[in-house]
Amino acid sequence: MTGLGRRAVAELGETVRFLAGVAAVWFVLVTFAFAAFHIPSESMQPSLQVGDRVLVSKWAYGYSRHSLPLGMGYLLPESWSGRILGRLPERGDVVVIRDPEQGINLIKRVVGLPGDTVEVRAGQLYLNGDAVPRDPLDVVRYRDHGGEVVQVAQYDETLPGGPVHVIYERGDDYGLDNAGPFRVPADHVFLMGDNRDRSQDSRARYGIGYVHTDQLVGRAETVLFTFASCRREEGLICPPWRVWRGL
Repeated sequence: MTGLGRRAVAELGETVRFLAGVAAVWFVLVTFAFAAFHIPSESMQPSLQVGDRVLVSKWAYGYSRHSLPLGMGYLLPESWSGRILGRLPERGDVVVIRDPEQGINLIKRVVGLPGDTVEVRAGQLYLNGDAVPRDPLDVVRYRDHGGEVVQVAQYDETLPGGPVHVIYERGDDYGLDNAGPFRVPADHVFLMGDNRDRSQDSRARYGIGYVHTDQLVGRAETVLFTFASCRREEGLICPPWRVWRGL
């Protein structure tokens, strides 16, 4: 082999080692630290908009088979379950879960913890018999993902011990505006979307139900970026392009 050939082989070897190192670092990061998820639906509006890319911390609640990237965890035997370094979320956390029935990831807000009684009466959320405060803000209109113009009431909702977050209500007499009471079992959480009348969540008979903590993938921390997927129209809200915005 000529000197030129040996140099080319050496350079190729260095490139392969560099790429392998990058792949190893990426694998460690997306397995144990962070992952990015795309928001495909309106169920978490206005906190999260269609098209948002959300950064999720995987260490927040420990690690399970759902934490592995590229679906590798689902190659493990069905008998393998449980969490390593598992911790419960807090009320108000926005979490990514794995729905084994649909085989997809979902994002919702934690409203009920093990032992809590959750109920919705005429759109009002109740926890352990007490109404969760919701303070009216405004009435807004937007064009939904299907092209329909929708009018919603905005409220500030304050969960016990949790942060204040904004919810949407189309009205207080929709399908899931009267539901429960639900008693959250041990090792489970109760999840709801912030866009209450556009979310199939733990309230729905054929929804996700009580979510086992083993299904938790991680906690949503921030919106990495988004490209506005709506056009500006008079009288309608259209969220602007956003980068690194906290939840």
